Amino acid sequence: MAKVTELKFEQAMSQLEAIVDELEHGDVPLEKAIELFQKGMGLSQLCSQKLEQVEQKIEMIVQEDGEIRKKPFGASLESESGDSNG
Repeated sequence: MAKVTELKFEQAMSQLEAIVDELEHGDVPLEKAIELFQKGMGLSQLCSQKLEQVEQKIEMIVQEDGEIRKKPFGASLESESGDSNG
């Protein structure tokens, strides 16, 4: 089994979803629930770190007027393309 830090984002999310699903059923013994919760927190932190890294890469790629400008990740492209001869 791969270490948590070696997982790809999609793998970590899949495992996290499985843990959440298992815990939501409520039929997990307390010791196992704590173990699952701890693993889930680690996976959640890993996913968050990976998303931050991707966001930083995206910010570096976005360029306007020859300068790199920071844009919110969810910025709508419709407003930019819709303003030209709309």
